[in-house]
Amino acid sequence: MMMLSLPLVATLATASVALDGWFGEPRRAHPLVGFGKLATRLEAALNTGQRGRLFGIVAWLLAVVAPVAIAAWLALTLPFAWACALHVALLYFALGARSLHDHIAPIGRALAKRDLAQARVLTARIVSRETSHADEAALSRAAVESALENGNDAIFGALFWFAIFGGPGALAFRLANTLDAMWGYRTPRYLRFGWAAARFDDALNYLPARLTAISYALLGDTRTALQCWREQAPRWDSPNAGPVMASGAGSLNVVLGGAAVYHGMIEQRPTLGAGHTASATHVDAALMLIERSVILWLAVLIALALLSVPFQG
Repeated sequence: MMMLSLPLVATLATASVALDGWFGEPRRAHPLVGFGKLATRLEAALNTGQRGRLFGIVAWLLAVVAPVAIAAWLALTLPFAWACALHVALLYFALGARSLHDHIAPIGRALAKRDLAQARVLTARIVSRETSHADEAALSRAAVESALENGNDAIFGALFWFAIFGGPGALAFRLANTLDAMWGYRTPRYLRFGWAAARFDDALNYLPARLTAISYALLGDTRTALQCWREQAPRWDSPNAGPVMASGAGSLNVVLGGAAVYHGMIEQRPTLGAGHTASATHVDAALMLIERSVILWLAVLIALALLSVPFQG
């Protein structure tokens, strides 16, 4: 693969973030749509009968390794300019910052206008919990939780792996994260088959999630964020969502978690954060925290790039 210097990583990452900010996700022929269809066919073919973890591993390898290997081969063999364009395109397709904002911000606006009916409809599009009878606090919690967690999944994880392995690294992360969203459920159908998708996603997300949590903490109430991360994250089921959401909630001085309705049943989740009851203002604050974190990540990349350039005295 074409070796990416730090200055080139910073330049290409900034270009990809700018493209995502300007255009958002492609409205037509998004590559992930085709990937989703492929994953559905693989699961239908291999997740039958008593077949378990082994077939899940095989399906994951077939779905992820082949496209990533092709991307790496192209990055290695294409001329420099085309290889750079490929890296930018792969990170652009892996990013979802604009999409995240476009889905979450309208919820905050509807809540600010006290339009609970519209807020319920909008929130139901991004979460699996039931929202038909949710009040302002419950809808605000759902929106903030989704924003904080997906900040890592849709932005920072891809940026992290891009910094390590370029476009193919960002692609591998996004595909693995997509398979976890499709197969990583603890249901009878996916408990064994989806085990590999969940574990691979956990592994790829481990470092990015903690860097995301650090970013959230640095850009808000740092002391409270670190305390919530330390004390509350271990109670959360997900080893990666816990640090991200606990730190983000503490940084924003908002209380998340608590009761939520899933499939008609009330699930009492651990409390995250501290301070105020969630409201429309916290939805906007969460989006601002994510935007500032993106700027911080790019600033760190640019600073490291400048430090890596030999001084000509």
